[in-house]
Amino acid sequence: MKALILAGSTALLSVLACAAPTAAADPLLLSDVQWTAEPASAQADSPRLRIRYQRSSNDQTLDGARAHFADARAALGRATPGPVRFSVTHDAGTLACTGTLERAYEGKGECRFTSDPGFERQLGERGLAPERRTTLLAMMMVDATIALADGLTREGVRPKDAGDLIAAAALAVTPAYVRDLKSEAIVLTDVEDAIACKALGVDGSYVRGLAAAGYRGLRADDVVGMKAMGVTGEYATAMNRATKASAQ
Repeated sequence: MKALILAGSTALLSVLACAAPTAAADPLLLSDVQWTAEPASAQADSPRLRIRYQRSSNDQTLDGARAHFADARAALGRATPGPVRFSVTHDAGTLACTGTLERAYEGKGECRFTSDPGFERQLGERGLAPERRTTLLAMMMVDATIALADGLTREGVRPKDAGDLIAAAALAVTPAYVRDLKSEAIVLTDVEDAIACKALGVDGSYVRGLAAAGYRGLRADDVVGMKAMGVTGEYATAMNRATKASAQ
């Protein structure tokens, strides 16, 4: 994974840490997963669910955007304090959690994650077999799916390993995003390039602006670098005009 991507996303680093191999045995069932819930605050517009495993953690915003967290959102959103139970069901596996709720969206407890063998098999068929089952927990958290892997492959940016798929899912690098990104201005053949573009806020409108300014066939690194330096299509067009005027 490119250093630019990792440096630009602390949340992504945490997710990938969860997916990284460790020296511990690789159990079929992960039983030492912890959860905490936090209500909305001045810093967070929506309540959040934090899932921790070993030294890594992942925060989920409980805003309804990810359907597989619907049961967690409903259970943690009740006003009555006391014991609470919820589950998160995903293609990658099931996270079954119990704990105690102090008030709506405030509590903590433990979870057990059971991976799905069928999902593992499908990943293996695509060359994306995880080295550890903790990777499957990370995939569940960011909603990394077979459909996403296949869609990116159809767009010419096939994920090369499980880490690529996790990063793409975490940053919402979808097939639609890749299609919109493609233009005369950028050569896009690697999923890491698409991930780097998304991490820096490069979108289809931006690259089309570069194309309109006369840029053709730029490497993704060049486009990302221009975005990081604040170069826009309008700025590039103005500079081109100034250069032509000074040459006359």
